[in-house]
Amino acid sequence: MGQATPEAGRACHGYAVAAIRSAQGGECDAVVAAPHTETAVNAAGIAFDGYPNLVATVTGTAPEKVFLMLVSPYYRIVNVTLHEPLRTAIGRLTTDLVDSAIGAALDAMARFGLERPSVGVCGLNPHAGEGGLFGTEDETIIAPAVARWAERGHDVTGPHPADSVLAKRAHDVYLVMYHDQGHIPFKVTSPHAGVAMSVGTPVLFSSVAHGSAYDIAGTGRADAGALSNAVLLIAEQFRAKNGG
Repeated sequence: MGQATPEAGRACHGYAVAAIRSAQGGECDAVVAAPHTETAVNAAGIAFDGYPNLVATVTGTAPEKVFLMLVSPYYRIVNVTLHEPLRTAIGRLTTDLVDSAIGAALDAMARFGLERPSVGVCGLNPHAGEGGLFGTEDETIIAPAVARWAERGHDVTGPHPADSVLAKRAHDVYLVMYHDQGHIPFKVTSPHAGVAMSVGTPVLFSSVAHGSAYDIAGTGRADAGALSNAVLLIAEQFRAKNGG
């Protein structure tokens, strides 16, 4: 108990794959997954960096089209990059990747019944680069993707300084460029109520936004609130998708 073992990792991976395939086959409408431990799954010899890429692989969706969306009473946040070294994440940013993430965010909001949501896109650099003073990625990579969607008539703005735009909480959904840019404000405001969704795939898939809590295994102190929220969120999305 409370240990990351290859056996547990293999089982976790197997359960998730079976559930996703059941959804694909019409045996169920959606999937809600419990917390995973990437260390355990990789210890079983299975390359695994989180649920979004697993859902992409099983459904045959291009990985660059699938993203993690965090949902809480305070935020909806889509991560353009996720579980990878920060240096790698920054190097992988392209206008097309940001464009795809915006599209996935808009599709997810439509499933919530929001047909014209406001999307706030966070910049990569401090102050969103401040006109190139603190980096050029905001102007050369992020801004063109924002412009594409704005030109199509969508309420997409940015890149904004991440700290100020997230503090205002004035948008329906946000795009962040790397893991901690979104996870830190999200978990500070909702440490136990957050839900994580894989968006951009044909399967409705939700999980919790926290880890496996091995440190309290066997103590009776675990809180299932986030998992309950994940079930409710999927039910809400399914009702919206099917007109109630």
